[in-house]
Amino acid sequence: MPRVLVNGPASWNTLISLPALPEPRSQTLFAREHHDGLGGTSAGKAVTLTALGVDVTLRTALGDDREGALVRKALAHPRLTLDVQPVAATERHVNLMADDGSRVSLYLELPSPASSRMLSFDGYDAAVLDLADHSRPLLAAARGAGVPVWCDVHDDDGAADYPRDFVDAADVLLVSAARLADRRAYLSDAVARGCRLAVCTDGGNGTLALDADGWISVGVAPAEVVDTNGAGDAFLAGLLSAVLDGLPTTTALAHAAAAGALAVGTRALGAPQATRPEVARLAAQVEVRRG
Repeated sequence: MPRVLVNGPASWNTLISLPALPEPRSQTLFAREHHDGLGGTSAGKAVTLTALGVDVTLRTALGDDREGALVRKALAHPRLTLDVQPVAATERHVNLMADDGSRVSLYLELPSPASSRMLSFDGYDAAVLDLADHSRPLLAAARGAGVPVWCDVHDDDGAADYPRDFVDAADVLLVSAARLADRRAYLSDAVARGCRLAVCTDGGNGTLALDADGWISVGVAPAEVVDTNGAGDAFLAGLLSAVLDGLPTTTALAHAAAAGALAVGTRALGAPQATRPEVARLAAQVEVRRG
């Protein structure tokens, strides 16, 4: 079985559903619903990868607190190994989730390990290095070890300083269209600098990707949208799982769209309920075109 290192955030979140995000003024609002649950982009990728049969080591920062215990329990899976970097308090957010898929995340705790312990990349088939300071030293180390680096830079606008090292190091790059003025220029620049596959997701509008063979347009898989939290994490996990299976890039992107569709159909983070047969079934319904 393939083995993947995922490094980055796992958190315990409160998610609040609203018809629309609040305007910047004093007001009283009533939530449609709310619940607590697992959060963090790396946790979302890890739970989806394990559901798809990939052995995962999740290296993350957790505190010895109530929230840390809840995160550990939520991540319990026979294919998932936790490599915990201790911090004073576990990461926590309050996420305001609107009906149109927009979100505001309020950070209650943002821990940073006192030091970032290096590790061996022996035996890993890929390293997913998410946006976090404790991921940054691993970028060059993974590349030096010959392990493909996968980076999800979320809503990077192409100019912000924080994601630049991740963009530069990625063999496979995932970005959201949310803040990109010119997604084709962004993806072209990434591939010109050595990225093997650059992918821009745009929710219900589908996905645009670029590799050495040219442009790829990817449609969406049928889905009933319940919650978009972790859809991008599931997309990357579906793509990575398919690539590790040796599937062609176009087919792997269809699997990614299918995993993302399964994620939006649940209130859980990512797609922990996904199965390989279900992803393959949905992927067959995704239109993928080159050119």
